[in-house]
Amino acid sequence: MSESSTSSILCADSSTIAQPGGHYSHVCIAGNTVYVSGQLPLDRDGKMVSTTDVRSQIIQVLHNLDACLLAAGSSRNSLVQVRVYIQDMAHWPEFDQLYKDWIGAHKPARCVAGVASLHYDAAIEVEATAVLD
Repeated sequence: MSESSTSSILCADSSTIAQPGGHYSHVCIAGNTVYVSGQLPLDRDGKMVSTTDVRSQIIQVLHNLDACLLAAGSSRNSLVQVRVYIQDMAHWPEFDQLYKDWIGAHKPARCVAGVASLHYDAAIEVEATAVLD
């Protein structure tokens, strides 16, 4: 994990997923709160896992979210809010089922927004807020 700090804010990148392609960090921690940047379905090398298989994209995004939470000292059970951006709401039932299987009994607050486009023409992007474990 690479880190940078500004006063009481610690920003970090997970070493197990693709490094940010822009001027941002994977996660920032302020106090006990963890802010996870939007995660796209990019593999460790920064390539889209698939341009057509939405299931693979969803699984990769959730994997990337786990990696970010771990790098910050948190976990999916400490999620407070999850924001989901999806290009085609027809894929919502599949996302919701995979998300349910991934998160288990924990039910953080959640927002779902249908969007016209996402970077790299991804089908889905997820950002989140958690607390430290």
